[in-house]
Amino acid sequence: MDSDDELSLSSHALAALQEFKKEEEERIKHFNDLKAIAEADDAKKKEITIHEFQEDWQLSQFWYADETAATLGHALLAGADEDTVIVIASAPSVYAAIQKFPEEEIPTKHIYLFEYDKRFEVLAGSDHFYFYDFNSPDNIPEKLKHECDRLLIDPPFLSEDCQTKSARAARNLLTTDKTSKTASGDLKFKLLSCTGERMKGVIRKAYPETRITDYLPSHHNGLQNEFRCYASFESASWKFLPESEQVNADDEI
Repeated sequence: MDSDDELSLSSHALAALQEFKKEEEERIKHFNDLKAIAEADDAKKKEITIHEFQEDWQLSQFWYADETAATLGHALLAGADEDTVIVIASAPSVYAAIQKFPEEEIPTKHIYLFEYDKRFEVLAGSDHFYFYDFNSPDNIPEKLKHECDRLLIDPPFLSEDCQTKSARAARNLLTTDKTSKTASGDLKFKLLSCTGERMKGVIRKAYPETRITDYLPSHHNGLQNEFRCYASFESASWKFLPESEQVNADDEI
């Protein structure tokens, strides 16, 4: 390679770097503008979509497709009442979807977002956002310890360590009362975990009250790993798989 080729490559690399920096600066400005608008007008939060937030693959962020996010949101809210406490952990796209529902479809104001990425405080607001690190499963706010009636948890990494620690956080959040009913007569307690199909052995051990459903969550940009919806209940959108297709608690990963 001669010096002219090296100079040409260097100029192309520099131009690409400058373009990347420009795009990054534009994204930061756009996000800061959103933050300012949301802080000035609480109603503006409802106008923020999940697509305003760039996925950070280092944090294993992969947003659900809009249809999946809405389906999971409706499942959490179905049969709830004004006293139902709901936590969405590591699934900000579902929280964003719920905010777009008509007011009459959101029976409770006790809906909280647990998320490692602090950008999402803009989406949920300081009263409904909690910083959550799966590596610290006992670091749960006192007001929500064993007060959560319904939980959706989407552990960010497909590893036994992440899944196990996430399950510990779930137990610290979830109410121990699994029999109480809402005003409509529906069970208050509902547990959802959406994660990789290959995690089914770990999930069944961590959440023995759940079963594999026939619903297949999809992601906005697609994923190579097959995802499954594990739930403690059937809904309008899914049924449990037959017992012959359920994994035994003693099965290996």
